[in-house]
This record gives sequence, C-alpha cells and structure tokens, in this order.
Amino acid sequence: MTKVLTLPFSHLSGLMSGLLAQSSGGTLSFPAQGSDFASNVDTLYYTITGIAAVFFVLIVAVMAYFVVRFRRRPGHTVQPSPSHNTPLEIIWSVLPGFILVGIFVAGFSIFLNMRRVPAGAYEINVTARKWSWAFQYPGGLAVENLHVPADRPVRLLMGSQDVIHSLFIPAFRVKQDLVPGRYTDMWFRATTPGTYRLYCAEYCGQQHSMMVANVIVHPPAEFDQWLRAEADKLNDLPPVELGALLYKRQGCAQCHAVDANTSGKAGPSFVGLFGTQRALASGETVAADENYIRRSILEPQAQVRAGFQPVMPTYQGRLKDREIEALIAYIKSLNPQ
Repeated sequence: MTKVLTLPFSHLSGLMSGLLAQSSGGTLSFPAQGSDFASNVDTLYYTITGIAAVFFVLIVAVMAYFVVRFRRRPGHTVQPSPSHNTPLEIIWSVLPGFILVGIFVAGFSIFLNMRRVPAGAYEINVTARKWSWAFQYPGGLAVENLHVPADRPVRLLMGSQDVIHSLFIPAFRVKQDLVPGRYTDMWFRATTPGTYRLYCAEYCGQQHSMMVANVIVHPPAEFDQWLRAEADKLNDLPPVELGALLYKRQGCAQCHAVDANTSGKAGPSFVGLFGTQRALASGETVAADENYIRRSILEPQAQVRAGFQPVMPTYQGRLKDREIEALIAYIKSLNPQ
C-alpha cells in the first residue's frame, strides 16, 4: 500500500494553518480536508506562503530603511559605495537556493504519491462530455454523481468524448485533465464521510459553469449497500421512471429541458417533442418518432435540429437497449395530454 509521505518541514506551517482554520473545518485558502493528500498539499502551500511573507517583510523593511537613511539632505554629498561584497552575494544566492531545493523535494514527493496508485484500489470509470459527468462502476452501474467508500484508495480511469475537460475536487486537492482519444487517471483516499463538490476546471464551452457534480463519501459498509440498492433500482423501475432517472444521470438535463424553461439550454426541449414534425439544419423535415429519438441518441450528428449546434456526443455503446427504450418512453410521456 502506498503511504503518503510526511513533509520534513510540516511543523513550520502548523501554526499558520491553525490560525487560518474556520468553523467549517476549512481555511481562508482551502475547503475542509477530505483526503490523505490534502494535509501535505496545504502544508506545502502555507510553507511557501510563509517563506514569501518573511522575505517580503524583510526586503520592504530594508528598502524603507535605505530610503530614510540615504535620503538627499542639505550639506550631504554623494558618498562612494561598495561595488562588491563576496560574503553577502554568497548568502543571498546560496540560502534561497537551499530553500528552492527544499520546496522542489517536498513538491516532488507529493507528486510521486499522487501518481503511485496503491495495489487493490477500487476502480471507477469516468466519462466527461459537454456538459456532464458519468461515473461507471464495476458491473455497469452508471450515475451522475461520484460515490466512493471512505478509507479506501479509489482510482479514477478517465476519458473525454469531445473536448478537454478537467476533473477537480477541491476538498481532496486533486485535479486531472481528461483528453479526447486517450485515458488519464488519478487516485485518492477519502478520509471523511460527507458530500463534496466536483468541478470541470477546463473551459469547455457554453455550459462549462454547469458541469458540476457531487462526491459522496460513504462509510465502507454503507457504500456496498448503496451499490446494491442502485443496481436493484435500475432493474425494478418501470420504463418511464427509469427514463426520468437516466435523463438526469446521463447528462441529458444539462442541454434538454423538460419544462417551459429552456433558457441557456444547448439542445431542444423534450416537452411536446414526440409525434411532431421537426425541421433539420439540412433543410429537411423529419417526424419525431421512436426511430428519430433512437438515432438522435446513437448518431446525434446525423439529424441536427435547425437552430442548434451539433455539440451532442454519441451514446453508442454507453446505453443498453432497455435504457434507450426507457428514454423514449420518458420523452413520450412529456407530451401534453
């Protein structure tokens, strides 16, 4: 098992971290620590901040002293000044050099910890697409929020279906880009059960600011119970209810409205869609029947609605036939009676 290294100068910033702590458990700079990495990342940050603050105060104080001490005054003439001081030059070159080496070693040790995935880590597949997340668990369960067990290493194997995204969990102090056409990964060990926020930290288009999710950290026993309950729920739900659930979990809600409020949506509303004639960007008209909806899910670029951009990713290979049928049933249920 990978052990997170303790920084040799951790005590230097302990007092600062404590003074900055807020009642919420976070600090002025960071949210509450939620993973093994958070403590070391915060320690390094506050140590660098403290060193910078000391040198800033020192330099400004010396500068102010020189301004006053050597100001122009009546009766004083320009005095010869030294042009070279070997001991002083060695001190201000070597001392910062040692400090920079220490910062590098500390930062590199944190980086190595973040890249060495422990054996036996629980693996979750992550797919990013404009503008939603999908988290798939062993067994095929896919949800819109990330659920993980506490006190167990979790590896995220990630990919993007369209543009570059970046998965960022501030409380865990982890961030990793997702690049189209390749896999990236990261790992963490959540320490405290609770709910945390997950963001896309790479600008990815019109709805970038809406590309958020929750990270729910369960106690280990409760995580297994949740996993079984979610799998059973998908098997037992009737088609319309399953379609409503998939509408949220598969990211449809980010772009398609199911009410009168279509403000900011990148795709057409589902309300009153089924059974109508729809104009396409190609100038053709098509009947919005079951085949149209199915093809729009699997081949979204084939029949783009007039007035909308072709930004929807394909769900080919991501949805089972039963799930596609459930989405069709849900869209049909949204027609006014």
